[in-house]
Amino acid sequence: MIPYGRQDITQADIDAVVSVLRSDFLTQGPMVPRFERAVADHVGAAHAVAVNSATSALHIACLALGLGAGDWLWTTPTTFVASANCGLYCGAQVDFVDIDSRTYNMCPRALRAKLEVAAREGRLPKIVVPVHLCGQPCDMAAIHALAVEFGFKIIEDASHAIGGRYRGEYVGNCRHSDVTVFSFHPVKIVTTAEGGLATTNDADVARRMELFRSHGITRDPLQMTHAPDGPWYYQQVELGYNYRMTEIQAALGVSQMDRLDEYVAQRHALARRYDTLLASLPVITPWQHPDGYSGLHLYVIRVPSGGNGLSHAAVFEALRAGGIGVNLHYIPVHTQPYYQAMGFAPGDFPEAERYYEEAISLPMYATLTETEQDKVVETLANAVRH
Repeated sequence: MIPYGRQDITQADIDAVVSVLRSDFLTQGPMVPRFERAVADHVGAAHAVAVNSATSALHIACLALGLGAGDWLWTTPTTFVASANCGLYCGAQVDFVDIDSRTYNMCPRALRAKLEVAAREGRLPKIVVPVHLCGQPCDMAAIHALAVEFGFKIIEDASHAIGGRYRGEYVGNCRHSDVTVFSFHPVKIVTTAEGGLATTNDADVARRMELFRSHGITRDPLQMTHAPDGPWYYQQVELGYNYRMTEIQAALGVSQMDRLDEYVAQRHALARRYDTLLASLPVITPWQHPDGYSGLHLYVIRVPSGGNGLSHAAVFEALRAGGIGVNLHYIPVHTQPYYQAMGFAPGDFPEAERYYEEAISLPMYATLTETEQDKVVETLANAVRH
């Protein structure tokens, strides 16, 4: 089976992890700060806070920005459920904004229309979470302009997008947002096995995220209510969580970051080859906005329905049967039973639902060979012909 995603672990990665295993620190040592600095420096952000997953990063970002009961968080329905769940974790209410038909990201026009209605009804969002689906950056300048106009905070969910660029600058520099969140799951562009990280240019937001990731505890006298009782002293000043990243994970991440740009460049080479090989097939290949340089975590085709005899499900099943580990990213969040119980229903976000009815994620990872890619295309061609 050719998987849709796969990590690349080199001897350098193994050596980095073994070095930590032989050290005095398996957690809360020097490697996590080193990894944070490596990511922050690469993307051009002032601060980075590493945690055990991107889900945790989304949660602490919401907390640090003050999201709570009575507030609203808006995101896109075409994402993994964590992009919405982070709002529920804070006691806030969640709503969605439909996607653009070409980029599959949050549509700025739909966002403006929804904001104008919300402003009249007195239920504007406190936080909006645009998701850089497949690694392609959202139209962040347009979304940021709306944030200034309507007064909401922005968390970029860049779980797919490390190494990507928007208007020539790396995703994660937070030029158009308050916080950006990355994922380092094994199928992502670089990995820490499991892990996530949040970047920001706001020192206070970074300090609050650091507190929330580790039980709300500080040893900094400047954050305490009174002078320390002694060198052993700490205080819990927030209700936090155990979201820490281990030294082992961070060491792997530091090693992987050395190859980030190489990995993204290889993904682009594979995408260009897919574009050429699939040009004659009755499928829609990904469109890339000229303002963005995608991280290309995913290469999603669409199998259009209606009048051409193609069945999305049949093509998907034929690919799986042929040894191609395709996947579908994602089932619209608002159609999940948990969210339908809140009142959401099919038909609420038609563009996201049309995307779901047609999307298939083909294998995309830096070590995918041309021979494997040829097999993917041949199997897909047979599937759409039959």
